[in-house]
Amino acid sequence: MPNIPTYNIKGEKVGMSKLPPAIFDVEMNTDLVHQAAVTQMANRRQIVAHTKDRSKVRGGGIKPWRQKGTGRARHGSIRSPLWVGGGVTFGPNAERVFKKKINKKMKRKALFMVLTSKVKDNELILLDKLEIKEPKTKIMVEAFKNLFKDDIKNKKQAGVLAVIPKKDENIIRAIRNIPRTKIIRADSLNVLDLLSFKYLLMPKEAIKVIEKTYGTI
Repeated sequence: MPNIPTYNIKGEKVGMSKLPPAIFDVEMNTDLVHQAAVTQMANRRQIVAHTKDRSKVRGGGIKPWRQKGTGRARHGSIRSPLWVGGGVTFGPNAERVFKKKINKKMKRKALFMVLTSKVKDNELILLDKLEIKEPKTKIMVEAFKNLFKDDIKNKKQAGVLAVIPKKDENIIRAIRNIPRTKIIRADSLNVLDLLSFKYLLMPKEAIKVIEKTYGTI
């Protein structure tokens, strides 16, 4: 069973905490983690490029000139792809589907694998509690300085994903303006966000929410 130190918001070690092995001690499978990340990125993807074929371009309802006797080439519509302003042949369109599917159990197991890697790489910072009385960014900036002394000392600005057990407006407003930082609720935890930030910061209470939301494998 993983056993890691617990800190307060001042960066002081206040004890040790045991983590549930079913979530934080899972054997790694990089192929499964990759599949879960690619699936999530594909499902987030939005269609931007869109062209119209000749059936969707406005105008061209009348034959530009008669079929024979003009000496010019035969044309049926000015919206042919051969004409300027005509439709586009084989262009990107809004009907494209990028969505991928992944088994629910596979998705959950990939999440636990990434959480396990955070523990093994000493990138999980566990707090006894995460709460502030005022929604001030400077309070959280000072807390980050206490918790990530080595990175600040080496002039590194490591990304931090802050996980909260429930909605806390003070914490959200205090963290959202800090660069390379994102705040997310424990019941919305996902593989892509975990992989996008180096450190995972969360209070002990968030672990119970993760267990309740995702269960065990």
